[in-house]
Amino acid sequence: MGFDPEEAVSGFRDEEPDSPEPARALCLHAFSDLTHVSPVVFLYLLKQCYIHGSCKATKKFQVLQHRVHQVLANKPQPGPATFIVHCLYVLPMFGIYGDGFSHLVISSLRRYFKTAPAPASQEDVSSARRLAARLFLAIVGGSVAYDEKVMVHTLKLFDVGLTSIDEALSLEGFACGGGSVFLEEYISSLIKSKCFMTAVSLLEHFSLSFPGGTFLQEMVDDKDFQAAERWATFMGKPSLCVLVQEYASRNMLKQAYNVIKKNNLQHDFPDLCHKCKESALKDLAEKACWDVAEIKAQGDRQLLEYLVYLAMEAGYIEKVDELCDRYSLQGLPKAQEAELGFVDKCFLHLKDLAVEDVVWVDEVNGLRKATSFLEGCRVVGLDCEWKPNYTKGSKPNKVSIMQIGTDSKIFILDLIKLYNDASEVLDSCLSQILQSFKTLKLGYNFQCDIKQLALSYGDLECFKRYDMLLDIQNVFKEPCGGLSGLTKKILGVGLNKTRRNSDWEQRPLTQNQLEYAALDAAVLIHIFRNVRDHPPHDSSLETVQWKSHIVSHMDHPKKLKKKPKCHSTETSASTFNKPSGN
Repeated sequence: MGFDPEEAVSGFRDEEPDSPEPARALCLHAFSDLTHVSPVVFLYLLKQCYIHGSCKATKKFQVLQHRVHQVLANKPQPGPATFIVHCLYVLPMFGIYGDGFSHLVISSLRRYFKTAPAPASQEDVSSARRLAARLFLAIVGGSVAYDEKVMVHTLKLFDVGLTSIDEALSLEGFACGGGSVFLEEYISSLIKSKCFMTAVSLLEHFSLSFPGGTFLQEMVDDKDFQAAERWATFMGKPSLCVLVQEYASRNMLKQAYNVIKKNNLQHDFPDLCHKCKESALKDLAEKACWDVAEIKAQGDRQLLEYLVYLAMEAGYIEKVDELCDRYSLQGLPKAQEAELGFVDKCFLHLKDLAVEDVVWVDEVNGLRKATSFLEGCRVVGLDCEWKPNYTKGSKPNKVSIMQIGTDSKIFILDLIKLYNDASEVLDSCLSQILQSFKTLKLGYNFQCDIKQLALSYGDLECFKRYDMLLDIQNVFKEPCGGLSGLTKKILGVGLNKTRRNSDWEQRPLTQNQLEYAALDAAVLIHIFRNVRDHPPHDSSLETVQWKSHIVSHMDHPKKLKKKPKCHSTETSASTFNKPSGN
């Protein structure tokens, strides 16, 4: 269980700090002998433990479950199973505690059945089953108030079957044609009220299949996919095939493929399987997860050719060459050369922004020159890149490069090499830039970069404090589509993000990677100028006062919340009203 019940139960005290009387612990021996204690008294004691307990809710449940388990081991009369059913009859009297305590005692009895040294007596089990069947009728009839989950759990725990329902109906004087008819009428009412999961649970438990062929379609139409898949699984392969077809007709390929894989239906739907795999590759490509997409293709030539097509469609030339070389797909790209020219016109390029120079910085002299240049700029764009890590649970890779620059000149810093070769110089130079009150640093969702930098280079002081930051994302009331979408709305052309998750640790970076990295920093300057020169007005791209979103000072970035609190810096911000020479 991961806790000491005896130690934890000491947290259940009658604490009255304002009372002159000392706090009184509830006596544990109150639960030690329930031979002559009624369910009402037992539940009252349980409630007192819960009310006066100081533990958190989850631990309270664990401690109380342990306590109830001990109670059942002490053989309450007339037997543990029957005693719990009596408790279930009484619990609605406890109001808001009723449903929670019912789950508690049910789970405790289930645990008792699994761990008891000797099986429960047949007399106790039979008595409990009869009482549980009558409780079910009372719940259905509305005379006992319980939610449907408690009802289903009770039926399963006490193994209440059709025979028990028939007997209970007879004892209660119902004249409805037997348990099957009664259950069909009740389940039909559940279906009409769209309580599909409860209906499916009862159909499974009583092995009924009466709803007909439209039942599955109704659940899918109502988007209760969990209930639909559970019902189809219970009914067998024909229903599973119908469910797959229902999903396919609605273009729900991911759900269809999950059902196919889970139930080994690949041979029944070969074309749909291929279509689902292509759809999955397309989703990964749109997220720029090319390496994951390649792994998912599993060497299938048809899927690899489709992945090459997606890379060509996205304008990711080096990925096209890489895949063609690795899997001997030469000649394939030539069929799509005309399309690449079209793609080339669909995205923003450095030449469109009149960027004069992109400087790669991986040694000390270049770093000092870059620092000297950037210190004289009043506004710079800033971004970072790192190699993605697709292994679940593993640490993220270090930030590989940092892009800092103006609209005309971008410096790309090789952080990994500079840190390994001259960490003190790197720390000093970046501190001068990042902690300067004279230079406004622009970013987009920079909170993510700040956190990653602190995790990657936690021993450097430069990444522990930032001054004069403006996250462009916060300037727009409804930013959507990321930086590429915002760029398209403002400049008319979006950014090609296909290289976002490429290998940023490879050296040298490709020309396309360098352009991608430089663009992210340069475009921030152009977006900022648009915001600065065009005050907020009613439009489809409404902005707020950008000065109010400048963060003048930020410490301990690792401890920040998702959205940093922005402080107005009226005096400092006023120096950025006019275009700078940089």
